[in-house]
Amino acid sequence: MSHEPTMKLVTNLDRAAIEAKLREAGGAAAAAGLTDLAKMFIGIEGLPAAQIEQRVNNAMKWLADKPQHMKISALLELVGMNLKNLK
Repeated sequence: MSHEPTMKLVTNLDRAAIEAKLREAGGAAAAAGLTDLAKMFIGIEGLPAAQIEQRVNNAMKWLADKPQHMKISALLELVGMNLKNLK
């Protein structure tokens, strides 16, 4: 039996919540020593939706072969599901 916490899938995050999740992902990346990944989320506040989407997609591709960073990947997947809500 796994004791890993599950993430609640939420699809109604607004811009502020999306930006907060991206800051959280950036902080987790920095704490894990993933400097290049963490830099992707610096200065995201107020960026156009297309630029945020590009950064999220690039980060997810970067993490694709790094299962040891599943928590960061899960945060980015959650954000990815909510990108349509960026205004």
